[in-house]
Amino acid sequence: MENCCQHALPCHFTCLFVLAQLLTWVSTKEFLVFGPSEPIVAAPGGEAILPCSLFPVMSVENMEELRWFRSRFSEAVFVYRNQQEQKEEQMAKYSGRTWLVKDQFHQGKAAVRIGNVQEPDSGIYVCFFKRGLFYEEAILELKVAVMGSVPEVHIKGPEDGGLCVVCMTSGWYPKPQVQWRDSRGERLPASSENHTEDDEGLFSMKTTLVVRDSSLGNVTCSTFNPILGQEKAMGMFIPEPFFPQASPWIPAFAVSVTMMGLLVLGSIYFLRREHLSKLQLRQEWKKMRREQESVFHKTVMEQMGVVCEIPHMTCSFLVDWRKEHFQAWSVTLDPDSAHPILAISQDRMSVTWKDTTMCLDGLFYVLGTEGISSGRCYWEVKIKNGDSSRWILGVCREDVEREGLYFESPEKGFWTVGRTSSGYWAYIDNGRASLSLRQVPESVGVFVDYSEGDISFYNMSDMSHIFSFHEASFSGTLFPYFRLRSGDVSMILSSMAHVSERREGRRKRGKKGRRGKREKRGKKRKKLFLVPLQESLIVDSLPGEESPFLSHLGDFLFP
Repeated sequence: MENCCQHALPCHFTCLFVLAQLLTWVSTKEFLVFGPSEPIVAAPGGEAILPCSLFPVMSVENMEELRWFRSRFSEAVFVYRNQQEQKEEQMAKYSGRTWLVKDQFHQGKAAVRIGNVQEPDSGIYVCFFKRGLFYEEAILELKVAVMGSVPEVHIKGPEDGGLCVVCMTSGWYPKPQVQWRDSRGERLPASSENHTEDDEGLFSMKTTLVVRDSSLGNVTCSTFNPILGQEKAMGMFIPEPFFPQASPWIPAFAVSVTMMGLLVLGSIYFLRREHLSKLQLRQEWKKMRREQESVFHKTVMEQMGVVCEIPHMTCSFLVDWRKEHFQAWSVTLDPDSAHPILAISQDRMSVTWKDTTMCLDGLFYVLGTEGISSGRCYWEVKIKNGDSSRWILGVCREDVEREGLYFESPEKGFWTVGRTSSGYWAYIDNGRASLSLRQVPESVGVFVDYSEGDISFYNMSDMSHIFSFHEASFSGTLFPYFRLRSGDVSMILSSMAHVSERREGRRKRGKKGRRGKREKRGKKRKKLFLVPLQESLIVDSLPGEESPFLSHLGDFLFP
């Protein structure tokens, strides 16, 4: 206890000494003038307020002169002397757009409001207070800048030997700096960058990136405001199957076609020199050579097990790929979690309003019965009248707070997309991101990869990607989440058993179609005539089905 008192006494003496010095200095100087410690930020075309205050507090009405000026005393922005505005000393560019704020004069505070702020208004200002022969000044800084929207990132498709990713953002001032970065924070060179400026002087940016490294994983688009020193960023995870796959047989096929072309040209040259009687024999020999090379290609490709792949990837293929690697999740609705105003069907596969004539907009939600705590799974939701209503769907943690007023966001345990009267949105931590859809989503697929922390939404109407949440922190069981906000909207869960049957049926029909094509081609080619130099020999064609290489090659060349 004694030690504590010994340490406290010096501190008390120090504080009393500093206070005494300050009071002595203030009494000597009569008063001090203070301005904001942080820069004042204003948007182009908006208003800026430049406040100053007195210490100790005293009425500003007693001041002989108040002046706001730029770097020099004569560059007056606003002058108030003898309780009147002195317009003759004011700079011409501030005439008609500056006003004195007198509301807090009795509290020792005064401010100048500048209207229609423009870029030249940026910089240093000085407020000058004078009473009698004594005066004091304070320095202020004004920055003209605006933070724009969160960047929107989406995949455009294959381009220039890689995958093209597009980033768009708007509402920035001044022109922002846009950068692409990988998962390690290293900068990636942009393929293109364009900007536009609207009537209010705000900038919109669009930049593209061609990713050729399929193992890159995450890419982030960052938009930085150089005046405010702040940025907004959005990332996207790019799975490897999204990249165009190189076909190993294309170079070999090109060489074979070139060699065959040279062979045909050479044969034609020599045939012209042969006797007319040997013309038919030469033609049969050329036919034999083609058939032999075809059999040779077939045998080699069957032994090597080469599978032909057409280097063209569509959104439908990507969705089918996800379905192959994700478990179909049979979701049913939990009536116990439903709001009393919602109607759940007897099979617990659809939700709508009990009374469609009511005009409501509230927290009317229902959860799925089964939870997700591991693995990969997906389900599909059909949305009836979704384009004229307001709704939200996705997943949420089991322990999220759903009482009272709340807003869906990953930070609060919700990963959702939906529609409002102003369009389609993804609900992210710092607000919401606008979604650009090519077609109204009559059916939405929800894909959850629990181990990777990835939740993706797809428009099953045109098989296009809607939005993805990456590196999400689940830490618990996830449940499907459905919320009706307003409008005559219904949500119907698709039966995953029917989805699996349709997918199996497409596989069988595809196999039968390919087998039928091969049988027709087999009937047309009964025998191969091999004509050696000394004798002719008729050899039956090889039995069995054609190789995958030739069947795919035929479909590719003769669709």
